[in-house]
Amino acid sequence: MNDERRALLATMIAEDPERLRRRSISLGVPVDDAEDVAQQTLLRAWRGIAHLESPEPGRMCAWLDSIARNAAIDLARLRSRRPEMPLDDDTPAEVSVADTVEIRTFLDGALAALHDLPDALREPLLLTVVDGLSTAEVADRLGIEPAAARQRISRARKAMSGCRRSGMEAD
Repeated sequence: MNDERRALLATMIAEDPERLRRRSISLGVPVDDAEDVAQQTLLRAWRGIAHLESPEPGRMCAWLDSIARNAAIDLARLRSRRPEMPLDDDTPAEVSVADTVEIRTFLDGALAALHDLPDALREPLLLTVVDGLSTAEVADRLGIEPAAARQRISRARKAMSGCRRSGMEAD
């Protein structure tokens, strides 16, 4: 059944690939961010296709619009929490090779540690850290209790903290 719904979603997007971008702009998303919100909307729809009550085109459009609205709201919340800062001209233009290698090693280790987390821990952590969602929003998005969301986020942070102390090498 989900395959049929995904096929309908793919057809809708193929017929009007700019629809979600236009919808994002109509919701007040800056033009520069509209493509990102459209892609986030499509990703959320693809993952949550099972939650669509009826795969009729009209209902799917309304469903996509509500997902786009939520993605736009999430972006606005994220921006309000982390306003963009212009780059300073005082930023050093040259970084030593050793510094670059050290940073790259650290980031590679962090990414490996993140990928090594079980999905049940990784997803709530990413929703909190990357998407800037509150614990209640994470719980709602994942269909779990807020206490379970808090526990999963805490366990994920603890696992990542352990990797950091050991030089960001995956456990």
